[in-house]
Amino acid sequence: MSQAIQTASVAAPGFFGLNTQDSPLDLASGFALVATNCIIDQYGRIGSRKGWSRVNASSGNLGANNVGVMHELVQSDGTLTTLFAGNNKLFKLSSTNTVTELTYGGGGTAPTISASNWSCAPLNGITYFFQTGHDPLIYDPAISTTTYRRVSEKTGYVGTVPSGDIVLSAFGRLWVANTSTVKNTVYFSDLLSGHVWTTGTSGSLNVDRVWPGGSDEVQGLAAHNGFLIIFGKRQILVYANATTPSTMSLSDTVGGIGCIARDSIQSTGKDVLFLSNSGVRSFARTIIEKSAPLGDLSKNVRNDLMGIVAGETLANIKSVYSEKEAFYLLTLPSVKEVYCFDTRTQLQDGAFRVTNWDSIEPTALLSKRNGDVLIGKNGYVGKYGTYQDHTSLYRMQYYTNHADLGNQNVTSILKRLKAVVIGGTNQFVTMKWGFDFRTNYQSANVLIPVQGISEYGIGEYGIAEYSEGVALQTLSVQATGSGKIVQTGYETNINGSALSIQRIEIQSKDGKIS
Repeated sequence: MSQAIQTASVAAPGFFGLNTQDSPLDLASGFALVATNCIIDQYGRIGSRKGWSRVNASSGNLGANNVGVMHELVQSDGTLTTLFAGNNKLFKLSSTNTVTELTYGGGGTAPTISASNWSCAPLNGITYFFQTGHDPLIYDPAISTTTYRRVSEKTGYVGTVPSGDIVLSAFGRLWVANTSTVKNTVYFSDLLSGHVWTTGTSGSLNVDRVWPGGSDEVQGLAAHNGFLIIFGKRQILVYANATTPSTMSLSDTVGGIGCIARDSIQSTGKDVLFLSNSGVRSFARTIIEKSAPLGDLSKNVRNDLMGIVAGETLANIKSVYSEKEAFYLLTLPSVKEVYCFDTRTQLQDGAFRVTNWDSIEPTALLSKRNGDVLIGKNGYVGKYGTYQDHTSLYRMQYYTNHADLGNQNVTSILKRLKAVVIGGTNQFVTMKWGFDFRTNYQSANVLIPVQGISEYGIGEYGIAEYSEGVALQTLSVQATGSGKIVQTGYETNINGSALSIQRIEIQSKDGKIS
């Protein structure tokens, strides 16, 4: 008597994101072992990330050099200006997205710029640029929209502006730290005056004897709920009443956890995210839990992530938080990867859902006021939003965890794989399957037919609800082979059309019992 065919199914596959930390046999079916160039879409399905398109048509004096930093200046009249640095120069994007180099307009000898890893902050309609070993600079559109100057060349300059590597605009003033010689002092300007450093309410805060675990160095600054947050490498200080520095007081401290990369710090409005020596963490949860491991938002990929971070130049790590896209991106340039943390919701253990991207390789990141996410590239500013990387395709890959199909003591004989996909047009999906932890997968290709983009257009897929006529396809391949533990994978080239996986089914028969 022939065995009945059994069906194991997973709805919303990949819903929990990557998990390379725990034993693959103990994982819930919603976890993925591979999720490359994927996001968790707004409906909880694993889907393709977006690509990028060039904003500027030509590179101008940026040439074939990387964009090192990007910043958006918002003026009081609502004027928005995108500024960026590269090729040891400062630039802005014109209203027609032309790269315009800012020239020195201070009237003296132009400052020497030897790097493009500025820390930028806006105050009172002016952008301030700080970088170790460089004169602090300003872009002041009220004076000129085509030039920059030293802070010291601004009318009314008082005192000595610190040549720090960290600047924060918060509570109506600038906060600066980490000069080439002083690593434990935070300097603050006068109110609304980033060029006044010795009069008014300006001053400094030496935290050398405040660190709870002994000497440390300031690595980053943030503001949250009226508190000034000072990140050391291994410790965090929290100061209350920062709106009035003269009455500012130490409110809380955290030992054993700090920030290791300046540009990993991102405010979400409700929280502050940062890269610590144990993973990506939440400031709010870290304060509540102190050193408890549950504060690690990257716990499901911790070893992989921190293994890569160990080989990085920490100053080159960049990040961005996008409310519109609901993600926090962290770049790992040495391996040309981006880790994408979905911020819509947290898993039961407190971790974020994570996927990773290759081939997009941002050198800088910026979330604009209108929701656009800009990425720095070699010679160009890119905009996240198409389903091509400039004009090139990219490969989406999703692999399930390893699991038995109902009984770990029974060999499963595979008969058929099915995947319900949304989107895609005129493209092959490669469906793979393997047994008992071996990586010599068997595979078959199945074609998604040509479908009208209007049915599930890119705009609809990204930001709005699907219409009733959304393009659903059930892809099916005959599968062969047998084993006690099964893993399946799904790969496709993304080349102008979004795609997500709604459901997967594995049909099998029982084989030998052992």
